[in-house]
Amino acid sequence: MESSVGAIVPVMTMTTALKTAKQVKNAKGFGAVKIYETLRSEILSLLLEPSQLIDEVSIAARFNVSRSPVREALVRLATESLLQTLPNKGTIVAPLRIEEFPQYVDALDLLQRAVTRLAASNRDSVDIEKIYQAQAGYAKCVEAGDVQGMILGNRNFHAAIAHAGKNRYLEQSYCQVLDDGLRSLRLYFKSFGDVIPPKLTEGHLQIIHAIEKQDVELAESLAREHTREMQVRFLDYLGSRHIADVSVTI
Repeated sequence: MESSVGAIVPVMTMTTALKTAKQVKNAKGFGAVKIYETLRSEILSLLLEPSQLIDEVSIAARFNVSRSPVREALVRLATESLLQTLPNKGTIVAPLRIEEFPQYVDALDLLQRAVTRLAASNRDSVDIEKIYQAQAGYAKCVEAGDVQGMILGNRNFHAAIAHAGKNRYLEQSYCQVLDDGLRSLRLYFKSFGDVIPPKLTEGHLQIIHAIEKQDVELAESLAREHTREMQVRFLDYLGSRHIADVSVTI
């Protein structure tokens, strides 16, 4: 039968329709991932300041997307404690509460010792390989001066140790503490002028060797020493900050 319009209209097959729908879905997912990764980098590097208001409309315009992938990215950042939603005030970058740092260090110390000790006791060959891989990724970022990579690489290194402990509850709690301290770690690296001395990389290797030898006492001791070094360095950095000596002419 001839078309009254005089043209043949192509019919979209079921396979083509499903393929098109999948492409649209993937494109949306990619948009959310890109937004998430960009904002996460800017929060961790402190380009987006603590307590800064996050405007969904502006972000959508910036990435040329609808607000749906923006919301998806913001929800993911909120689960990592990097964003905070306030009633009737919208979403802000999570405040960096320096006054809570002593409590944070206490939690980090307890959990870090526990998961490192368990890793030394329960690890298998696959765990050791994953820990070495995480350390290699961190060391590569240190060598390249990639601060963002160092922050996440350090986190992944310690998360791999927690996974080797084979206690899901401790692992989840510890990783939450690691995520909560990512921006504090940015200030810690700043204390070195973002040029990390070799001793810090060596400290990671010492922990790995203790875990590999299943020396639980040494592993726990090194984990505590690792936390104390970070605490002292961080507090020294905060104490060294002075008001700039600026002359004002009226």
